[in-house]
Amino acid sequence: MLFRPNTNAARLVRRRITRITPSLTSINLHPPNRNLTTPSESHPKNDETKGASRKDSTQQKPGLSSLEGFFKRYHQQQKQQQRQSSQKEGSNGGDRKSPQQGGPGGGFNLNQLGVLASIAALYYVISGSGSGSSREITWQEFRTAFLDKGLVDKLVVVNRQKVRIKLHSNATGQMYPAAALSGGEYYFSIGSVEAFERKLDEAQKELGIPSHERIPVAYHDEISALGTALNFAPTIFFAGLLLYMSRRAGGASGGGPGGIFTIGKSRARLFNKDTDVRVKFKDVAGMDEAKEEVMEFVKFLKEPNTYEKLGAKIPRGAILSGPPGTGKTLLAKATAGEASVPFLSVSGSEFVEMFVGVGSSRVRDLFASAKKHAPCIIFIDEIDAIGKSRGKGGSMGGNDERESTLNQLLVEMDGFGTSEHIVVLAGTNRPDVLDPALLRPGRFDRHIAIDRPDVSGRKGIFKVHLGPLRLSKKLPDLESLSQKLGVLTPGFSGADIANVCNEAALHAARHSSEFVEERDFESAIERVIAGLERRSRVLSPDEKKTVAYHEAGHAVCGWFLEHADPLLKVSIIPRGIGALGYAQVRRVLPRSWRMTDNISAQYLPPDRYLLSTPQMLDRICMTLGGRVSEEIFFGTENITTGAQDDLQKITRMAFEACANYGMNTTIGPVSYGGREGARESWTKPFSEKTAEMLDFEVRKMIA
Repeated sequence: MLFRPNTNAARLVRRRITRITPSLTSINLHPPNRNLTTPSESHPKNDETKGASRKDSTQQKPGLSSLEGFFKRYHQQQKQQQRQSSQKEGSNGGDRKSPQQGGPGGGFNLNQLGVLASIAALYYVISGSGSGSSREITWQEFRTAFLDKGLVDKLVVVNRQKVRIKLHSNATGQMYPAAALSGGEYYFSIGSVEAFERKLDEAQKELGIPSHERIPVAYHDEISALGTALNFAPTIFFAGLLLYMSRRAGGASGGGPGGIFTIGKSRARLFNKDTDVRVKFKDVAGMDEAKEEVMEFVKFLKEPNTYEKLGAKIPRGAILSGPPGTGKTLLAKATAGEASVPFLSVSGSEFVEMFVGVGSSRVRDLFASAKKHAPCIIFIDEIDAIGKSRGKGGSMGGNDERESTLNQLLVEMDGFGTSEHIVVLAGTNRPDVLDPALLRPGRFDRHIAIDRPDVSGRKGIFKVHLGPLRLSKKLPDLESLSQKLGVLTPGFSGADIANVCNEAALHAARHSSEFVEERDFESAIERVIAGLERRSRVLSPDEKKTVAYHEAGHAVCGWFLEHADPLLKVSIIPRGIGALGYAQVRRVLPRSWRMTDNISAQYLPPDRYLLSTPQMLDRICMTLGGRVSEEIFFGTENITTGAQDDLQKITRMAFEACANYGMNTTIGPVSYGGREGARESWTKPFSEKTAEMLDFEVRKMIA
């Protein structure tokens, strides 16, 4: 404590001593009714409290002071009250439940208590741990209550914003305001440190405190845990959000617990040679030439020494190209099944990602996995997604992810040695867009074209798919039935034939049949060709008559024209999306296989792969037969919109004949690529004058 050299300091000391002494004597020794009086209230009741304390002290045991007796009696009363309360709870426990127990009517369970505790802890942290024991005052209060009375021991400037007051240890009775807790701290805010120091010096000069006895001032920088957490809260939030999204993305795409860190791993699916790959070459029909080409890969993987001892090198890869549904993937799986080696299947689109470098990383991981499982087969389906010719994609940026993936694929295919016994197969519908570096010898050596099957191929495919069906005994044997269905489905791919067999079985089950009959196959073929019957679409009598005459016009032209396709069936039942009727034509149908309710020609030509000018003109005439029939029977003014699809077909055929096939004497033997060539290029491959000539000749051919 700082003592002043004047009389005020001595007077303050005497006043403090006189206040502390009566405060001790004013303690009431009865705990339930005790009152802690303030120093200002202790003087009027000084005599009464002294008399009460003397009266109580006479009842205590000898050898104990008044304070010791008070605390002992207080503890005894507390223990007695606890025993009485526990006895009451025990006596009432059998009759009713305690209101503090968790139940459906009220109370708290453990989860609720945990939530409340968390909220309380958060509120405590936000509000500040010292908010209950510290109080903010003003500069005037600090000077009048503490500085002028000499109660200040030290001042601490915290973060140059507030000043914390440290009082003397014996200054408890003089704390201001009186409502503050015992041992509490006081602080006041400052605008600037310079102004605070100046005001403090002026105040101490007014009080006459010498320089060597003045109040020491310390400067501290404190960091709040809550403030630091709030500063890093956005960063932590976004990091957690990124981690959560990466884990979800990794789990959805099969990346596992690695999340975003496994995005560069290959998504290729591994088929084990003993369990998964069960397809053999006997399950693949209609592509005998392609199977012979692929058979060399199978023999190499089974007996590599036969080739290596002669110095031969097996082709490193093969491109399987053809229309959709012709069995490219099925042939690759049969190759893996026959060779009894692991089969890695991946789609070309899985290498294309929005992140730079992911495609190249997946290619490297794919070939690394293949080396571990060698000998094995890698099958990349739809390789045109990453194998398009470089420089034709129209990329605007400096780095094209697709081209980077292609470059890595070229390096990997030309990088691994033939001794590793890895064969790469790829399937695509557009081999013309692939990069030449991908097709050169040393990478994809073999180009295997898989086209739609012919009659014998369709017969073999039907034999494979008719095996699991429960056929009726009225049907011919499997060989004849397969031949018959193969003739009735020209142009069908393997997937279409599988769909026909499945639809026939579904049609039989829909009608609660025990076996699959001939009418089920007929219905299935019609559904695959023309779509589902729409019997719910009600046509008026006039519309039915128009549709009937329109389809009859197709039938008559198909019957009498020499080079037109023979007619198999005519129907006016609406099918598909917009067709109100259709005329089903077939190019091969021997007389002995005619259905009972079908219209058929006596002499039918075999399958054609080339068309002459008379044949194309007869097809155009047959397609226009429906429109001509409407004009003859209903008049030119009553023609309908039903011939819109026919007009599109004949316009396309006539334009191809003039602009692509060179069948017009006026245009000459030139080919401009047809409609596909004009669509793919930005400009027409011919002049405006040639375009006028093409339009004139197309109209002339159709008219």
